[in-house]
Amino acid sequence: MIAYFFKGIDFGTVAFAGTIFAFVLTCLLLAKCTKILPRDHGREFAHDGSLSAGKPRGAGFIFVLVFVLTSVIFAKMNVEIAIYLILVVAAMLTGFLDDCAKTPWGEYKKGILDLIIAVMIAVTFLNFNKNTILIASINQNVTINKIVFGVLIVILVWASINVTNCSDGVDGLSGTLTIITLSSIFVIDYLRKMDSDFAYLILVMIISIMAYLWFNATPSQMLMGDAGSRAMGLFIAIAVLKSGSPILYLLVAGVLIVDGGLGLVKVALLRFLKIAILKKTITPLHDHARKNKGWSNTHVVYRFSIIQILLCVIAVYLAWK
Repeated sequence: MIAYFFKGIDFGTVAFAGTIFAFVLTCLLLAKCTKILPRDHGREFAHDGSLSAGKPRGAGFIFVLVFVLTSVIFAKMNVEIAIYLILVVAAMLTGFLDDCAKTPWGEYKKGILDLIIAVMIAVTFLNFNKNTILIASINQNVTINKIVFGVLIVILVWASINVTNCSDGVDGLSGTLTIITLSSIFVIDYLRKMDSDFAYLILVMIISIMAYLWFNATPSQMLMGDAGSRAMGLFIAIAVLKSGSPILYLLVAGVLIVDGGLGLVKVALLRFLKIAILKKTITPLHDHARKNKGWSNTHVVYRFSIIQILLCVIAVYLAWK
């Protein structure tokens, strides 16, 4: 927005100012406004879930709003980006209202809301972008039927929201993995000279999450809650779609997919098909690593992050070659 009012200002200067603004404002608000956040009751089925009891929860409400505010003020806006920001806020609010609720929302209620948001993302993306994707491994563009592409986008968005949400259970884990994922997408966009306006939003989101992690490193002072994890998952899906190679999601978010997604598959197979798999494996996998493997929280964050970095290096290489 600033760029429109001050035509003579170099956008690089504006962009730099925006990142500083996002970091400082997020830190200040998280330090001063935790009293407005709900308190965690402790996660009944999570390993060491009781240790979270009493901590401020829903910090995603703050850093997501700062991300959106910074984007509106400092980024080059258009209708497509505006719609994405509105939907990111919608995903954050569904999570925050669940964080605030005395009785957690049911899985089906959240799933339907995720589906509505996913459909709106698909309609928006196909309205402003071509129904073509780049297969990075063979450097070949493929055009997909719009209806089929729309269905695939819905699946991607719904899955990304939920696997990211399920991965939020260890101090600093989901935020760190999201930063690694978004950073790799940012690099891919830079190498391919993709839409720089949206790429700047990726940078702002990374900075906002970094400010949150200042307070979330073990032992954490606060938790992002569903408000943060659901918004991050949605934004990852949008970012990988805008990269032009959504299949790379399998690499750039590989640890999030396995950590959070395995539990979703396990529960779905048991509930709907009465098929029990991985009976001795606790899901999400970060709980299995802590309880059955004896990993500390620090071990989980570092080791999961190392694996994710390696996967992202492969993704960047495929996009670059």
